[in-house]
Amino acid sequence: MLNKISTADARKKFSNIINRVAFGNEAFVLTRRGEPIAALVSMKELKLLQELEDQIDIENAWKAKNEPGDPILWEKLKKELEF
Repeated sequence: MLNKISTADARKKFSNIINRVAFGNEAFVLTRRGEPIAALVSMKELKLLQELEDQIDIENAWKAKNEPGDPILWEKLKKELEF
């Protein structure tokens, strides 16, 4: 379940919110002036998001590896990245 709470209210109820996230499998969207600015999720959900992001990166790397094109010289890349 996704809950919305202002940062001011979250400050007042911080301990309760953390327990609900950690043990109650809830997530919170923190808002400031009505706009979402951050989210609180459990470590399990964060790890899942990171794994999904890693999988997307791997898939994109494989696609890029298999795309035809001229190789980029290391010296040219270092210059472009200002190494």
